[in-house]
This record gives sequence, C-alpha cells and structure tokens, in this order.
Amino acid sequence: MQGDVWFVYDGECPLCRVAAQALRIRQSVGNLHLVDARVERGHPLMAKINQAGLDLDQGMVLSYGDRLYHGAEALTLMGLIGSQHGWFNRMNALMFRSPALARFTYPAMRAVRNLLIRMLGAGKIDNLGGR
Repeated sequence: MQGDVWFVYDGECPLCRVAAQALRIRQSVGNLHLVDARVERGHPLMAKINQAGLDLDQGMVLSYGDRLYHGAEALTLMGLIGSQHGWFNRMNALMFRSPALARFTYPAMRAVRNLLIRMLGAGKIDNLGGR
C-alpha cells in the first residue's frame, strides 16, 4: 500500500461516488486506489482505519505514505495532490488546498452527505462498531 494513494469512501453516498469516480491525482504521486467502506469491510486498510479510531461516518479517509488523513485533512490532501485534469479536480484544488477553507467547508459537506444517506435509507457505515 506504500507509495500510492488510497481513498476510502461511502459507496452509498452519491456525492462520495462522484468524488471517487472524478478524483485524479498527479502521476508523480502514484496510483489511486478506491475502497468502498461498505463493500470492502475486510480490506486491510479498513482494519488500519478502525485501529486508528477514525469514524467513516464522520469523514472520508485518504491513506498516503504512512499516514491516514481523515475528514477536512483528507480534503486538503486531495487538493494538494490532485491533478488539474477535469472540472472536479480543478475545483477541488482551488477550493481545498487551504486547510482553513477545508476545515470551514467540510462540516457542511458532511451534513449534506448525512442527509443524502438518510434520504436513501442507507444507514451508517458504523466501522467502529458503536465505539
């Protein structure tokens, strides 16, 4: 898993799916791998996320190098390592390279995600088992 970027997202969330499909990273960074947290519960990265106590109902996770980035921090990393190809990647880089802006906007983005999940009846990921 070292040397690449792993994006752990909620496959039931329409916004998260769009982000996963649209996200591109610079070739110099490595390869991008997608992990749907609802489908791939047994993935080794999920065990690492759970051990770190990162709640996937509170934010997505990017794994890069030997670190896990959660929520707004993951959003900032996406802005920093993202390619400039496609409207999503350009917007992402423009808006979220700033950690302050990412921290400010991420709660609203999470609220929209949670509302969509409730409307779709998908329920929580609950990767931490109610911890």
